[in-house]
Amino acid sequence: MARFLEYQGKEWLSKAGIPVPKGRSAATPEEAKQAAEWIGGPVAVKGQVQAGGRGKAGIVKLVNTPEEAASAAAEILAKTVKGLPVRQVLVEEKLDIKKEFYVSLVINGAREARSPMVMFSTEGGMDIESVPEEKIIKMFVNPVNGLQTYDGVDLASQAGIPAKDLSKFASFFAKLSQTYKKYDCQTLEINPLIMTGNGELICADCKMEIDNSSVSRHPEFGIKIARDLPGEPTELDYIGWSIEETDARGTGFLMNMGYDEVSPYHIGYHPIGGGSAMMGLDVLNQVGLKPANYADTSGNPVGSKIYRVAKCVLSQPNIDGYLLGGFMMANQEQWHHAHAIVKALREILPLQKPGLPCVLLLCGNREDESLEILRTGLADLMTPDGPGKRIEIYGKEHVTDTKFIGERLLALSQEYRAEKDARKVG
Repeated sequence: MARFLEYQGKEWLSKAGIPVPKGRSAATPEEAKQAAEWIGGPVAVKGQVQAGGRGKAGIVKLVNTPEEAASAAAEILAKTVKGLPVRQVLVEEKLDIKKEFYVSLVINGAREARSPMVMFSTEGGMDIESVPEEKIIKMFVNPVNGLQTYDGVDLASQAGIPAKDLSKFASFFAKLSQTYKKYDCQTLEINPLIMTGNGELICADCKMEIDNSSVSRHPEFGIKIARDLPGEPTELDYIGWSIEETDARGTGFLMNMGYDEVSPYHIGYHPIGGGSAMMGLDVLNQVGLKPANYADTSGNPVGSKIYRVAKCVLSQPNIDGYLLGGFMMANQEQWHHAHAIVKALREILPLQKPGLPCVLLLCGNREDESLEILRTGLADLMTPDGPGKRIEIYGKEHVTDTKFIGERLLALSQEYRAEKDARKVG
């Protein structure tokens, strides 16, 4: 999902007419000071990262003066939270809090629902998982009409909101539902929703996630990559998303997994299908190989898309091998993979990575023709002294023999690394 930072989500809530605290983002201590001067009065300085527990991580601070805001921002911007560097802070007015609530709109994928669902609780400001079940009011939302004001009255009433405030809460819920639909949200969570001393409802925090498939409908968001990632996007992640964004034919998921100093060998990993991918990851771990990336081309993508993904995987620096892991009998026509892999290997191996180990496992529909395409198309590279001398091609006889595939890749990678090291010494 495409996730917004808090300050970004609040900007879009504000544009939709939903009340948020007066605030401004800042990337430097000086900008934080200017924001505090613009707000006037005590402010909260909040680090902006895609991670929970920001308070416990020490990146949310309440201060009274612009100078204190600058000092707090300097401290927060120097931190890293769960591996994510803090690059911006949100400086916003300190609220007069009378009561905190929790409200969110999410997709309920259960068979009996398959619709948006609103959750509301009078126990705001804490993880929803920690709130007793009986204090969370849930209501399915009509995906066409959204949550109506009378639905909001019912929701607030069930939660025990006083009669004098029912209309206020109902109007807020209806407006939030409209915004959820307008922005094609997957999740829209307000925690806490604040009631101030004068009775105003304000979104003190915001978690907004957009459906990946809707990103093209919202150029105004300026989303560069719509994908769940373990950290900040790498160049490979951006390239992978550019392939997926412009070609929806089948899956073409490509993601960087990173290098580490512990693993001796890193492998360009190209599975076909989710279950197959898990089998391949398991065997790589078993034999001591580390996937440098994850790239799934299932769902019957066309050859041109598979080629682009394979080319990206093979172009990664410092990989010690390449695994095309078709560990299942796929029902897609595998000759698209065969043609794509032949083209990618012929372009990469001779000049960029001669001798790179390439273990190709391809099983399923059109398997015999596909294996023949691989063998014929790569034959001149696979000579004893050729740039493809470590290419090995397998079919259904090894579809579940993951240990064999892993051990072959390990042996070839060790041989490849030894050859490279010998050249350096020579």
